[in-house]
Amino acid sequence: MVAELRAKTGAGLLDCKKALDESQGNQEQAETILRKKLGSKIDKLASRATKEGLVESYIHVGGKVGVLLEINCETDFVAKTDDFKAFARDICLQIAAANPTCVRREEVPEADLAKEREIAAAQVAGKPPAAIQKIVEGKLDKYYSTVCLLDQPFVKNPEKAIKDLLTEKIAKLGENMQIRRFVRFQLGA
Repeated sequence: MVAELRAKTGAGLLDCKKALDESQGNQEQAETILRKKLGSKIDKLASRATKEGLVESYIHVGGKVGVLLEINCETDFVAKTDDFKAFARDICLQIAAANPTCVRREEVPEADLAKEREIAAAQVAGKPPAAIQKIVEGKLDKYYSTVCLLDQPFVKNPEKAIKDLLTEKIAKLGENMQIRRFVRFQLGA
């Protein structure tokens, strides 16, 4: 059970054992406990500088799509691990497949957001103002999940968002990591 929980969460052996003890063997409760615990640990890691890392490249079969990605971590030791490199390759694959335009929500141009809000509001015209606000926010979240890399569902496992995958890797490797930037090239685009 401990090994299964470790595989799901990326948490340490002792943390998994304690969470299972605390939840009296309930796997779902143990996951929730670890998420809460790892969340505070990851918040502490997020303040640490990420000056190492690597630039990963990916060329899709046929040479029609290519990606360059800069992903950072705290130490070159972690940057050289197979786990970190595999994560970078997965992110490159995600970018090639899902075609995001930016890494995080803060990078979406305000003009694009205003346009999306206007379109969403026009689609729900005539409804009560409180409902309009909620619907517009829901449509903006959907828009973010198409254009922001961190909000996109992972192509290999659509039940997880890229930000959740990143959080798991941070917890597993014990270092702050950051997807800094990327460029996606597509032939003829």
